Amino acid sequence: MAKLWGGRFKLESSALLDEFNASITFDQKLWRYDILGSKTHARMLGRIGVLDSSEIALIESGLDKIASEIEQGRFVFSIEQEDIHMAIESALIERIGDVGKKLHTARSRNDQVALDFRMYVLDHSVLIADKILSLMTMLLALARKHTHTLMPGMTHLQHAQPINLGFHLVAWCESLRRDVERLESLHTRNNLMPLGSGALAGTPYNNDREWISKQLGFSAPTRNAMDSVSDRDFALDLLYALAMLGMHISRIAEELVLWSSAEFGFMRLSDEYATGSSIMPQKKNPDVPELLRGKSGRLYGNLMRLLVVMKSLPLAYNKDTQEDKEAVFDSVDSTLLSLEILHAVCESASFDKKAMLKACQKGHLSATDLADFLVRECGVPFREAHHITGRIVAYAESSGCDVSELSERELVSELTKLTPSLESTFAKSSISKRLTLLASMQARTSLGGTASKATSTQISSLNAWAKKARKKLPELKIEAKVENE
Repeated sequence: MAKLWGGRFKLESSALLDEFNASITFDQKLWRYDILGSKTHARMLGRIGVLDSSEIALIESGLDKIASEIEQGRFVFSIEQEDIHMAIESALIERIGDVGKKLHTARSRNDQVALDFRMYVLDHSVLIADKILSLMTMLLALARKHTHTLMPGMTHLQHAQPINLGFHLVAWCESLRRDVERLESLHTRNNLMPLGSGALAGTPYNNDREWISKQLGFSAPTRNAMDSVSDRDFALDLLYALAMLGMHISRIAEELVLWSSAEFGFMRLSDEYATGSSIMPQKKNPDVPELLRGKSGRLYGNLMRLLVVMKSLPLAYNKDTQEDKEAVFDSVDSTLLSLEILHAVCESASFDKKAMLKACQKGHLSATDLADFLVRECGVPFREAHHITGRIVAYAESSGCDVSELSERELVSELTKLTPSLESTFAKSSISKRLTLLASMQARTSLGGTASKATSTQISSLNAWAKKARKKLPELKIEAKVENE
């Protein structure tokens, strides 16, 4: 079949142009949206008197048959058809004849692709948000089991203060919460329907864009035809959100790599999600979290790729924007797979409480509690208390033990040497009990703190938020049913 746009050309396009110009090899992912948009457009044409009811029925029947062929793998995609829009329209004309030629009335490929791609982005923002919420729910259930499991909290990757494992997992979930919120914001901001914008200036057919918008589940039509066909902010919003999510996944993955190493030994990965060495039979490699770290590079690259494509484009539509889809498709596919396997890895892993507790006994994690005691009960200015505590840490180092392991007698004796005027206070304060690792962790009861009760409060709050967030997720448009009036 000749090109649908080829009326003014004397020569047929070259095979090289077809190969270079075509996007059908990747934009066929949009077929569901294209068919849904076309069926809705046909019904709208009926509302404004361009098509009669029999023509609409014939077009819908033809589109349904094409959809069935694609689902069954029987539809043949060819680069000569250029893109998914031309492929479906050409197939429709072949099947139903001249009536199929009427379908493209009052629309352009420019607003058609803007519609299809926007629906893909909005739907997959919902799908990814749902996957994140599932991951969060699993992590919070895991956290609930470990609100008393001691582990070293770190800064600069150095032992800092004792925390519980549940508290650390909640920290992961807080970053994931922001990712869901970004996707929610993306959806709200971009939930506008571009069909009816035409090539760039609208159409003379008085399209009922409000009706189409309602039928397809959008909040409203877009407001300016020129912006509608040239805008790819919605795609960039998704790429940015996924790049941020990828960064958070990468940070979680890094800790999984560290925690599963012999040096840490905090956790063991399931054999289902680890690999071996081709030469060293004893190895159990954390390839999954390592690949999760690596995926972040793809996500960053895809964001920069589209930013560079868009940075100098004049209004309105330009063929450059054909380069938008592969970046988004790749980021979406990578993200969905990453979330699924991260969920499985964390759910199937086992934690070594003894190893984490042993690690807490290194680095004087409760030293800050001694400084806090000097401030709160002895009236010592914090900077002076900091210095005194540093001297006690030095004493513990010279004694070959951790601050938390010093006896009451040793603590009172050394503190009295440093501040003789407070000897009576030290003698009746049971200082050593305050410096145990468990007491140190449980002392941090402030809002957002690591105490078991505070951690449980955070878990409950996040669970409640996640339930509300899931209820707010809109239905996927690919599952929408266009209602007959």
